[in-house]
Amino acid sequence: MTVLRAPAKINLSLEVLGRQADGYHRLRSVMVPITLCDEITIERGAHGLRFGSNSTQIDPENNLVVAALRALELRSYDLEVFLHKRVPIAAGLGGGSSDAAAILIGAMNGLFGDLGHKDYLAIGRALGSDVPFFLTRTAALVEGTGERVTPLGAVPAWHCTIVRPPVAVTTAEAYASLDAQGRTTRARSASVMIALGEALQREDLARVRSLAQNDFEDTAVRAHPEIRLALEALAAWNGGFARLSGSGSCVYTLYERGPSAALALPAAFTRFDARFAKAEPWKSAG
Repeated sequence: MTVLRAPAKINLSLEVLGRQADGYHRLRSVMVPITLCDEITIERGAHGLRFGSNSTQIDPENNLVVAALRALELRSYDLEVFLHKRVPIAAGLGGGSSDAAAILIGAMNGLFGDLGHKDYLAIGRALGSDVPFFLTRTAALVEGTGERVTPLGAVPAWHCTIVRPPVAVTTAEAYASLDAQGRTTRARSASVMIALGEALQREDLARVRSLAQNDFEDTAVRAHPEIRLALEALAAWNGGFARLSGSGSCVYTLYERGPSAALALPAAFTRFDARFAKAEPWKSAG
């Protein structure tokens, strides 16, 4: 049996630019993997591809784990696959894309034998815009429609607390809200992304926090009061800083290693799904 780990991510910053003629949006984002992970177990079977999950939200026939396996065009699909879902769904943490990337990384490492030459990056792009990022397994600046990924090196050993408000936000909903407002092209030279990436590499947490932004945040807060409440509560708990991850609904805060990492969340968080996870280098377990 092989166990693959698929880490969640947070967006330290996210700019959504214009919509292309093909319907895809161009973006700029600094993304960081965290140690909140899904786990995928794979065993040899005898009756084709059999998929299961601990989550009733996962469609056994239509999910990114199965899609990634099918895209590999394996010689044999006699596999027993189980997805232990820990990363919340429709929460802005990239869980599904990470699951797909974990399958591709397993294939690159010989999990399914010699598959010959395959363009894993192209396969990843076809599966989802966040998949190329997860193939890097480190912090990165992501541009274009997700296909341009510039690794930023080791992730500082900071801590990240994630809070999930009791609401799901679909990517389609989030983009539709932005499209209704109209988006303008912003020059790369005027973007905070480069400065934020440099601050991350210098492990300058104060600078990272001051530069962090998310274009989805304003519309998410207006559409979902629960997200506003979570942001306000988390910011009040940790020095005024909290941000939305991806298109939501999860929000997060960052702090350095130290006594604060052991602080208990206040009673105000009891109605949220609050989790602790370190924003540190992710290492494969399989």
